[in-house]
Amino acid sequence: MANRLGLWCRAHSAELAALLLGALTVCGFAPLYLFPLPLVTLALLFSLWRNARSPRHAAGLGWLWGFGCFLGGVSWIYISLHDVGGMAMPIAAVATFLFCAFLALFPALAGGLFSRLRSGQPWRDALLLAGLWMLSEWLRGWLLTGFPWLVIGYSQSPPSPLAGFVAVLGVYGVSLVVVLLAACLALWWRRPVAWLAVLCAMAGGYLLQQVEWTQPISAPLKVSLLQGNISQDTKWDDDRVYISLLTYARMARAHPAQLVVMPETALPMFLDEVPQEYLDELAANGPTLFGVAVINRGSREAGKTESYSNAAVAISSASRPQVYAKRHLVPFGEFVPPGFMWFLALLRMPMSEFSAGPPHQPALEIAGQKVAPNICYEDLFGEEILQALPQATLLINLSNTAWFGDSLAQPQHLQIAQLRALETGRYMLRATNTGMTAAVRPDGVVTAALPAFTANALMVEVSGYTGMTPFAYCGNTLALLLAIGALLPTLRRRRLTATGNGG
Repeated sequence: MANRLGLWCRAHSAELAALLLGALTVCGFAPLYLFPLPLVTLALLFSLWRNARSPRHAAGLGWLWGFGCFLGGVSWIYISLHDVGGMAMPIAAVATFLFCAFLALFPALAGGLFSRLRSGQPWRDALLLAGLWMLSEWLRGWLLTGFPWLVIGYSQSPPSPLAGFVAVLGVYGVSLVVVLLAACLALWWRRPVAWLAVLCAMAGGYLLQQVEWTQPISAPLKVSLLQGNISQDTKWDDDRVYISLLTYARMARAHPAQLVVMPETALPMFLDEVPQEYLDELAANGPTLFGVAVINRGSREAGKTESYSNAAVAISSASRPQVYAKRHLVPFGEFVPPGFMWFLALLRMPMSEFSAGPPHQPALEIAGQKVAPNICYEDLFGEEILQALPQATLLINLSNTAWFGDSLAQPQHLQIAQLRALETGRYMLRATNTGMTAAVRPDGVVTAALPAFTANALMVEVSGYTGMTPFAYCGNTLALLLAIGALLPTLRRRRLTATGNGG
């Protein structure tokens, strides 16, 4: 038996290596922040692709790498389905496996295309690898509403020197840089040129980090970020809703500030149901931003089926309430794709049929700032955050990550916020129910964070910022052009070869 197992492992050594390399890549992201690791694991994957027997074999190796990476990095999906959502264990496990298997199709696509298109000329192949990988990640962040979690560029948040490229190229552009460097290591690791390329890229990123793309325009603002640590079972129990209201009212009184921020659905009811006396008390403590569901009056007045939105509401004693309605909804969590109502019936998920807010919404004017709220995983989509610029002076994320338990989701989500701060050149503040409530400077550095699963307030002083980073001007356009440009040498050579003029 042992001999057979040994023979099988030797026969499938490339496949096992790809799977393990994908799982190991997760350590390059938060909370370990081993940012050099993805360069190594990707370089080894690319070496496997170069030696693949066929494009189909290369695609299979890419799929195994992706399956190892996503199963190791986003397995917290199982927690939301089973531990919190109440789905039966076998169904939740199968759903998680299928989700990771779907995400793995994108590195499989990059591997298969690379094997089919590669020219054998190292510099062309290095560019081809980088371009295909970045385009596959961008496609994953767009297709079927997108899920750009664990995009390689996120691994290069501070303290990585490559974080300097974020303000220019965005997270996808940083992926392009990382993969290009990994390709150089795979092709020329014994030559000084590969290590020189890595050192030059690191030095270039460090120099870019010294550039101040945006500037503070206000005196420091004292902000209180509240983390109530309300369990999901308590939060949506009609008989215990008062616990949420009392918890946040008490915390707001105990931690007054120029701006008080409460998490997503901090008040687990419709805004119309919140007693006016309660709202008056919150406003008396200072300008307050909180998460709550709001009924869309337009649908009611038009005689349509009543709809509601996941919203952030800003109140103060000096102005009328202002509302931001979440635009980018979570599939299965906030809306049900056609044909999947049966899936929703297997979950205990309150308020799972939200309506998306308008695509363009003005910043909320509160506490002397123009605040651009984003709710839950909306901050995964960098180009959507840019729609609030240049008017917005401050970014605030309201989340309820209790859905994912004590998992990698919380530090990974905070790392994503670091990239949004870098891309926009603004402070990103996070108020979450169970963690990680934090403040991120415009340079992507986390200045303060609360421990997860504690009830407390994070008191920070921040400034509003103005100005635009290069990424804020052009979004993902520059990175996409660079990725397409990286493919052109190979595609041009193939075209010339096909017409008999290549060499």
